[in-house]
Amino acid sequence: MATSTAAVLSPPSVAGLRLAPSPRRAISFRSTASTARRSMAARAALEPSVVISLSTGLSLGLGRFVFFNFQRENVAKQVPEQNGKTHFEAGDVRAKEFAGILKSNDPVGFNIVDVLAWGSIGHIVAYYILATTSNGYDPTFFSG
Repeated sequence: MATSTAAVLSPPSVAGLRLAPSPRRAISFRSTASTARRSMAARAALEPSVVISLSTGLSLGLGRFVFFNFQRENVAKQVPEQNGKTHFEAGDVRAKEFAGILKSNDPVGFNIVDVLAWGSIGHIVAYYILATTSNGYDPTFFSG
């Protein structure tokens, strides 16, 4: 062995932002055949950012253009009543809904509450897709 004990036990020296070559690297305890291993890193089946973006965009589009009228009709049916009158009509002035947060410049009235609700549905669908494709789930397993 040509290296000295001081060189082997010395800490690595720093040259600028890169580590200088250490004298310890000259000593190798591995054989050269074992250093040529292939990396076995896990890869996602789909690109997560693309799946999340597409799923959220599709969900927002469905909420705005397909399910909006259906949702508004069902919400209008659920007004709380007492003796055939709404709470506001019966005299409870605090029962009036605060409409400031529901204002929007959208022609049909798609507001921040709708964006948050439909966006969260899109994220849930995207994470389901990513989880099932990355754990080896095969949707054709049950057919056939």
